Amino acid sequence: MKLNDLLIKAEKPARYIGGEYGSGGKTFKKYNYCLCFPDVYEVAMSNLGIRIVEKVMADVDGVFVDRCFAPWDDFGKLLKENDMPLYGLNSKRPLKDFDAIGFSMGFELCYTTVLYMLDLAKIPLLSKDRGEDYPVIEAGGPCTCNPEPMSQFIDLFILGDGEAINDKLAKLRMECSSKAEYLQRASKLQGVYVPAFTQVKYDDNGLIEGFLGITEVKKAVVTNLDKAVFPPVQPVGNIEVVFDRAIVEVMRGCPRGCRFCQAGYIYRPIRMRTPETLVAQAKQIVESSGFDELSLNSLSTGDYPCLIELLGKLKEALPDTKIALPSLRIDSFDSEFVSETKKNSLTFAPEAGTQRLRDVINKDVTEEQIERCVLAAFEQGYTSIKLYFMMGLPTETDEDLNGIADIVYKIREIYSKNKKVARELRVNVSVSTFIPKPFTPFQWERQITKQEFEQKIALLKQRLFVKGVSLSWNDFELSELEAVLARGDRRLSNVILSAYKKGAHLDCWSEFFKPEIWAEAFKENNLTPQEYTRQHDFNEVLPWDFVNVFVSKSYLQKEATKAYEEKVTGSCFKGCKGCGVHKDFKCQLC
Repeated sequence: MKLNDLLIKAEKPARYIGGEYGSGGKTFKKYNYCLCFPDVYEVAMSNLGIRIVEKVMADVDGVFVDRCFAPWDDFGKLLKENDMPLYGLNSKRPLKDFDAIGFSMGFELCYTTVLYMLDLAKIPLLSKDRGEDYPVIEAGGPCTCNPEPMSQFIDLFILGDGEAINDKLAKLRMECSSKAEYLQRASKLQGVYVPAFTQVKYDDNGLIEGFLGITEVKKAVVTNLDKAVFPPVQPVGNIEVVFDRAIVEVMRGCPRGCRFCQAGYIYRPIRMRTPETLVAQAKQIVESSGFDELSLNSLSTGDYPCLIELLGKLKEALPDTKIALPSLRIDSFDSEFVSETKKNSLTFAPEAGTQRLRDVINKDVTEEQIERCVLAAFEQGYTSIKLYFMMGLPTETDEDLNGIADIVYKIREIYSKNKKVARELRVNVSVSTFIPKPFTPFQWERQITKQEFEQKIALLKQRLFVKGVSLSWNDFELSELEAVLARGDRRLSNVILSAYKKGAHLDCWSEFFKPEIWAEAFKENNLTPQEYTRQHDFNEVLPWDFVNVFVSKSYLQKEATKAYEEKVTGSCFKGCKGCGVHKDFKCQLC
């Protein structure tokens, strides 16, 4: 059966036709690379990271770059039933025809979807089963800071900034006569980890004793963001995507040092683009794509020192373009920001309900700042506020949970006193379960149990059963699995494989996630989630200890100790904190 015959049976055929306005060519060259995103089209087309990597690779002479995203279940079944392999969107060539496939892994729950895509492509799932006739399987993205759970499936991991290494790898692969030679030579490059060259030694209790072979891998770092590759043309989706707008990256890294936030540590040092560079990039993207909205992306856009200047220049250069600021912190919020941007709902993340707990997590935000920013929003005409909190944080008590409700009541009181429009205030409260992540001061912490989770949700539901207030929370089993995969070791590869064979894929979508499948997979491999969600000791060897992100382990331990002392370290704006990155790189805020 021809592809067109399958497309007309798919729920959204536009996901699978390629040829987006602004996308690349269709013809194979000397070296052919397919960039894969293990989620559906609408999510993948919103991701800036894969656009950057695509541009880096396409700029290398002799390289053809294509893209492939995870099919929704209906189209995946059609491909299997008709014996048609998964293909590159533009070339329509099977993935197994490419020289290399690069997966962007931004979320731990995508791991079985990586296997799903390899399986649909008729590529063996395990690295050891793939000879010279199959592409090299590579992976990058934030999840690769702990690559071990996927180590049996991925030939080569890219750790850190892809722009610093992807072009070198493409040139190297064209020089090498075999996959084995390529992997051997690539393993010597900064930012590259080849699992086959590192062995893990376990003791009789299943704890890691150490590493053999290559025992340290330093992440790759782009030192000058102004000079880094950035795509001046961004493909426009064939259908509406999650973030259907032009995107520029304002800065990389975050000065805040929240103790739960992995991205705030693994993306150090802090690097910023100048307003002049950002305006030039924004003009190129808007003019080439036709987008009428521009997003200024970073982990904390409100901390960009030149934000007011940048907004003014963008307004002058792109007067008909709406500006979106997706990552405003409460204490960096300014009414001038919202006056320059579109007026929909505003989102803030206090993270914790009391000052004590915010001090524990180094969220250097006060009640006064929260009140000031919501008042400024109301004065600008906003009538909808979304608040993000976490529960299950280290040292959390019921008083801290009650503090979440207290903040909501205070916001409603401020609105009642200062409202300038007749519409009803909407407050949407979203509560997520704390997940201990590698390379954070909380990487040793335990995750709460299901019983604790249910008790905390019950308390919040009782306190927030109020007109105009909505409460949402994430699924416990999903959060538990994310924690397990985030802090997992090599043994989890067997669990992931078992789960996939039992039907797990697209796990980040609630309609596909089946916790009973994962429970069976753990039991089948004589492991339990609790082995990974438990409290870890400072002296333990952690599965990711061979990875060097330039933030020292001793600094993370000091921060963990300060958390229990309820001491705030503060942001990098208040002086260098000595995290270790400064020994190798200059941070633009130091």
